[in-house]
Amino acid sequence: MDLYRQDESHKPEAGGIILGYRRGAHLHVTQVTVPQVEDRRHRHEFYRSALHHQQVAQKEWHASGQTMDYLGDWHTHPELHPSPSGLDLNEWKKICRKRTHPMLFMILGIRGDIWVGLSISREIICCVTSESELSF
Repeated sequence: MDLYRQDESHKPEAGGIILGYRRGAHLHVTQVTVPQVEDRRHRHEFYRSALHHQQVAQKEWHASGQTMDYLGDWHTHPELHPSPSGLDLNEWKKICRKRTHPMLFMILGIRGDIWVGLSISREIICCVTSESELSF
């Protein structure tokens, strides 16, 4: 995911889905998809084409004996301190209305900052807004 940070003015937003396992109250992230040719990427907009990302999720679900799950979405913002836009929140709320389990949402800023949110009772709660030493 770090490769797609918008750390140069010509880089468009990027994103994908987050896959992994649900272990009780814990989410164990094991994989993400990266931008695909069918996605629409602009400096301040990212539209994920469902086809490829869904194909990866279904392949991993079958390969894992139907235990790997779609955990949420990630994308970048051209901001030092990223935060969700109104469009982000609206799209995530649509996802949460369709899913009964907690969902994970991440936005990577232009450097180390990352915004992490979790859906709880169909509300998006900000969990982390700090500079991360981790590489995704």
